[in-house]
Amino acid sequence: MSFAHQLKLTVGLSLPAIMAQLSTILMEYIDASMVGHLGAEASAAIGLVSTSIWLFGGVNNSIVSGFSVQVSHAIGAADFEKARSILRQSILSSLCLCLVILSVGAAIAPHLPYWLGGDESIRHDATLYFLIFILSLPAWQLNYLGASMLRSTGNLRLPSMLNVMCCLLDVVFNFVLIFPSRIIDLGGITMFLPGAGWGVAGAALGSVLAHVVTASLMLYFLFVRSPELKLWRRPGSFKPQGRILMKAGRISSPMMFQHIIMCSAQICITAIVAPLGVIPIAANSFAIIAESLCYMPGYGIGDAATTLVGLCIGAGKRELAKKFAYSAVFLGMSVMTVMGIIMYAFAPFMMSLMTPNHAIVALGAEILRIEAFAEPMFAASIVSYFAFVGAGDTFKPFLMNVGSMWIVRITLAALLASSMGLRGVWIAMCIELCCRGFIFLFRLHKGWWLPQQEMSKQTIE
Repeated sequence: MSFAHQLKLTVGLSLPAIMAQLSTILMEYIDASMVGHLGAEASAAIGLVSTSIWLFGGVNNSIVSGFSVQVSHAIGAADFEKARSILRQSILSSLCLCLVILSVGAAIAPHLPYWLGGDESIRHDATLYFLIFILSLPAWQLNYLGASMLRSTGNLRLPSMLNVMCCLLDVVFNFVLIFPSRIIDLGGITMFLPGAGWGVAGAALGSVLAHVVTASLMLYFLFVRSPELKLWRRPGSFKPQGRILMKAGRISSPMMFQHIIMCSAQICITAIVAPLGVIPIAANSFAIIAESLCYMPGYGIGDAATTLVGLCIGAGKRELAKKFAYSAVFLGMSVMTVMGIIMYAFAPFMMSLMTPNHAIVALGAEILRIEAFAEPMFAASIVSYFAFVGAGDTFKPFLMNVGSMWIVRITLAALLASSMGLRGVWIAMCIELCCRGFIFLFRLHKGWWLPQQEMSKQTIE
């Protein structure tokens, strides 16, 4: 298969995932804009706990990854019965662990804003927002499980379309739940718009309702309609199997610890930013959302890389897996370079869409332009990591991500924040992402992430 054909197939699988990722970010943009009109304190309340939400959500998602990689390998080897057996194991295991995570999150929710150093004026809303998210974790878990398993079959289009729908539902629910009932005038036409007026809590509940609806549809297509994985009218045991669980643990554990340690680092960054005041907290939160427009296409391409590499490894095509990884990384770096240029040029406009506060817009635009220079190497680290996951290689990439974050970013951020404020924190981020991209490209080139021997259907067994 020529590089052009590899790139064409990679683009074909990436586009639906990219559209889903972009729709998610547009949803966050709209959500942030709605909350931003409630004032800087409402925005800061969400920004204060957002990194903690990423921590719990990432741990939740990593549980599924250990099973979805095995499903991808089994389907690549055309062993559909084994794939369905792994799927059954994933349902029970992921929900049990999800309940443990939910219990921990609910216990710390009242104390979290205080631990992060948030101002007294935003602690109540921050606690409420975080608690609502934590209590809805099972819905998020099932949504991710359905999407991940469908992608493992090579079907990226359906989960992407459902996630786009989720974003649209979120906007509608938030529009109703955040603002109170009101009358608006559209070109002389008076309209009554119903609303709950729940503010920050409404933003959280809107997202929860959207994910409940999406998770229901995702599981329907997985269990009833998927040709490879449907469990409907196909009897089978849900009894835990040690071999499958142990392999899932070997794959998921590094990813889980990576999420914990990386998001703990993000929480440390939040703690560094929090004493700088409400304006820097809000600017940091909005800038993270704005930057997501640049790097979320990388995650979409990464989803395609995981699928392609996983299917190739399962089919015993080791060299083809490497070629697909190269084409995916090339595509990711190209797209995110263009996105970085756009972000640099339109940074003030991107910030102004989310808040009318001029101080937040000015500071946010400045730090976005700092970060624009890191986007190509950030793409290299994102897509390379997802390719490694498709091959079942997660432990050493975990060490690379964690080492880069804690040794480079946290150290530099702590040193620069005292003299340069929020600007220093984002300079540290830019330097660290460039370093991380370099070490991931080096490992990709060396091929150390590939299985040492060709895999076949027999070796998968």
